[in-house]
Amino acid sequence: MSSKKFKPLGNRVLVKRSEAAESKGGILLPDSAQEKQKRGEVLAVGPGKMKEGKLEEMELKVGDKILFGSFAGTEVKGEEELLIMSEDDVLAVVE
Repeated sequence: MSSKKFKPLGNRVLVKRSEAAESKGGILLPDSAQEKQKRGEVLAVGPGKMKEGKLEEMELKVGDKILFGSFAGTEVKGEEELLIMSEDDVLAVVE
């Protein structure tokens, strides 16, 4: 499944997790020994959530680089590993 097949609902975002980087010594650890990255890029955003009959717009936008918690989101596996998470699970936008 590609990211184009997903349209997040409510205040959810579709995120592609950043690739693991090499260590300072240039060693690339196997996936099983690495902690998953807590950074990613927003690929799609929902319309926002309804609060008291009004739509609260999303703060995040497509292309934002974000930082999120270790257990944030639900993994969706396909052609690439993606996460769907609530905007509330995003800790910061990285510039």
